[in-house]
Amino acid sequence: MNHRPRKSLGQHFLHDRGVIGRILAAIDPRPGEHFVEIGPGRGALTRPLLEVPVRLDAVELDRELAANLVDELGPAGLRVHHADALKFDFRQLGAAPRGLRLAANLPYNISTPLLFHLLDQQDIFRDLHVMLQREVVERMTAAAGTAAYGRLSVALAARCRVEKLFIVRPGAFTPPPQVDSAVARLVPDTSLAAQIHDQAAFDRLLLQAFSMRRKRLANALRGLLDEPAIIGCGVDPGLRPGDIAPAAWVRLANHHATIRARQDHGDPPAHPR
Repeated sequence: MNHRPRKSLGQHFLHDRGVIGRILAAIDPRPGEHFVEIGPGRGALTRPLLEVPVRLDAVELDRELAANLVDELGPAGLRVHHADALKFDFRQLGAAPRGLRLAANLPYNISTPLLFHLLDQQDIFRDLHVMLQREVVERMTAAAGTAAYGRLSVALAARCRVEKLFIVRPGAFTPPPQVDSAVARLVPDTSLAAQIHDQAAFDRLLLQAFSMRRKRLANALRGLLDEPAIIGCGVDPGLRPGDIAPAAWVRLANHHATIRARQDHGDPPAHPR
């Protein structure tokens, strides 16, 4: 499939057969499973997935590539959607709950918003195997207290389990990107998300705190939670945002949401016991 990569779409086509083999081994596709592939490009993963064979929906923004996939790979087991993955409703694919598996080489310029768009529909996904910048994957998988830990780490931990599988060097692509890539596996897990009382309050707390990540928590959350409230949540107000584990962020956000609700109803503030 001859197609000149379009820089405006962040296209880097995977060609290294060894890397392709490692990705397929990590995914371990089984006959009859339902997959969706985002950004199939020249079909490096599309072809071997169809050979399993699986049912495959491919979402491709580039009109020429979408047409080429249909022409070269045919309709057997493959549906090609010429669409923007950031706006695509993956539920329309008709997958049963937790019945859809995803494989994607995510465009670097939209990787984070696209991840959250996918996880907003996480009830249909069994797992997601994605390739994106190594630096982003390291932030996705970082633990509290490490340099890479931040807002993205916490937000993802509340929605899924994330595992970094392996690093992919620039030479595996045409054209080679300027940075290393990495493959990650995400498995939806709502056990922590189910404890969040108000998603907007959770997001607001993370946004403010990690915009001042070098400050003490009491200062970073000024205007949202005072020191007694932070202590009441079982958290040391002298710690920095990067030292706080995801479960503690949920407790803090829930108390913040309670305070906001009391204020809206004109009730006096209360600290957690």
